[in-house]
Parts: sequence; C-alpha cells; structure tokens
Amino acid sequence: MFDKGHPELSIIVPCYNEEAVLPEFMKRMDAACRACVGSNFEILLVNDGSRDQTLDIIRTFSAANANVVGVDLFRQHGHQLAVTAGMQLCRGRRVMIIDADLQDPPELLPDFMAKMDEGYDVVYGQRRSRKGETWFKKMTASLFYRGLKLLTETDIPLDTGDFRLITRQIVDYMQDMPESHRFLRGMVAWIGGRQTALVYDREARFAGTTHYTPRKMAALALEAVTSFSAAPLRLSMLMAFVATTIAMVLLVYVFISYFYYDSVPGWASLGTIVLFFSAVQLFCLGIMGEYIGRIYFEGKQRPITMIREVISQNTMNQENRQDV
Repeated sequence: MFDKGHPELSIIVPCYNEEAVLPEFMKRMDAACRACVGSNFEILLVNDGSRDQTLDIIRTFSAANANVVGVDLFRQHGHQLAVTAGMQLCRGRRVMIIDADLQDPPELLPDFMAKMDEGYDVVYGQRRSRKGETWFKKMTASLFYRGLKLLTETDIPLDTGDFRLITRQIVDYMQDMPESHRFLRGMVAWIGGRQTALVYDREARFAGTTHYTPRKMAALALEAVTSFSAAPLRLSMLMAFVATTIAMVLLVYVFISYFYYDSVPGWASLGTIVLFFSAVQLFCLGIMGEYIGRIYFEGKQRPITMIREVISQNTMNQENRQDV
C-alpha cells in the first residue's frame, strides 16, 4: 500500500464513457507506475458524467487495488474541470495528467520521471506525429496551436495537450487560481518555472471514438484565447480603424461622383455601407460580450466542480470529499 502521507506519484485520469478502453489502460498504467515507484503511487479515475459502465468499472478497480481512487462528479463538467477535481484530491509529490484513451502511452512515465529528476518543474508531452487521426483533425489542431501562440501573451508550447508531469508546487499554484473557465495547459505555462518537452509519437485511440467534437474543439479554442489574451479586444479596435479608413475612402468617392459624374446615389451602395458598418459593430460587441460574460460567471463564485463520491479503500480519502 502506498504511503498514506504523500505518495511519490499521483496519476489523474479524466474518464467519460471509457468502458471499452479503461481495463487495458489500467493494466498498462499500473505496470508503468510500479516500474517507477513500486507501490508508492495513486491513480485517480475521475468519472465525468459517463453514461456507460465506466463508473462500475472504476468501482471494481478501486475495490481490488488500494492504489486506485475513484472520483464521481455530480454531472459532466468537461475534461478541464474533471482534471481540476483530480488535482484537488491528489496527494502525490509528482502529478501526471493523462487521458484514458491510450493515445498518450503510459509507458512513457519513466521518461517523464527521468526528465523531472534533472530539476524541471514541468515535463510536457509534445507530439511529433498523430496516428489514427483524419487530415481535418490534424489541420485544425495545427491551426489551433499556431493561432493560439500568435494571439496569446503566454508562451504555450506548440503541439502539446494536457499530457504532462508536474510537481506538487505547480499543482498548489494552480489550486490558488480560482477561475472557473480553465485552460490547464495555458495555466501551467503562465505559472512558469523550469519547463521542458518530451517529444513522442501519439498513438491511435485504442477503442471507441473521440469525445472531442468540432463544437468542443471550437469551445476549447475560444476558452484558450479569451483566458490568456486581450487580442480579440484589440482586434475590435483594429477593425474600427479599418472601417473608418474605408468610410473616408467612400466619402471621397461620393464627392467625386457628385461633382464629376452624372450619377444618382443608389440604394445598393448605401445598403452596402450600412451592412458593413453594422457587421463590424456587432462583431465588436460580440467580442466584448464574451469577456463581459466571463466576468459575470466568475463573479458568481460558484464551486468549480461538484464531487458526488470518492471511492477508495482508504478512509482518509473520504475525508477529502468536498466541492472544488
């Protein structure tokens, strides 16, 4: 059984409808942990509102293995908040974040640990290749990371997800960041410290289908940009400048037409001008509304996540059950 005070390693695994892959993931993850730290580890399986048998499988693993802690959320909060709930409960000196779909190989854990032994606070997985993904997924992912790097003031590494190993100190700093709209890889980059990449080849999903729909990907991109950049607000100012310039050009055109051409101003040109400026104004209002909306939700100070149950053989974990 692991050290009841502070295990050497915590593994946080957000789970949503992972019944097809979870048994294989646990076999490989448990073996990787034991190869690195013996039995001095814990694996937190966070059930994020799964609708299949994922929770029952988590209960089975927790009953059979003292190193496994199940965390059942009241409802589906999303990947980022599920990881946040795991961070609130984990006790390890080092914490790894990994998805259960086996695209990120658990067998890389020794490499992460060796890198951190060199004195790094964060070791993040950086994808060299992405197997089993469509060209559309690869293209949009590439555009996302490069667009994010262009727009945000925080230097978020290219082609990285949440697959990483972080120290206890980084976890504690993240717990001091109370925002409910969370983009974890951006938060880790913002904290700073000594950070380095571990380059790897991402595998195809072991079973099932991805839970990241285009809609969720777009929402994550919006979350990332608005959480770490004021660039969209500055874009509004730029568009206002461009619109003013176009208006001045059109004004010159009107005067020239009036004095040198026998032309009557038509409804088409007038309608075009009205539609153009209306679109610019609405776009700018939409950007400002997005930021104001985030201020509104943060001002409510609601719990970031709500935990229904902590499932563990160790009663001390039950005492940690609380709203995050």
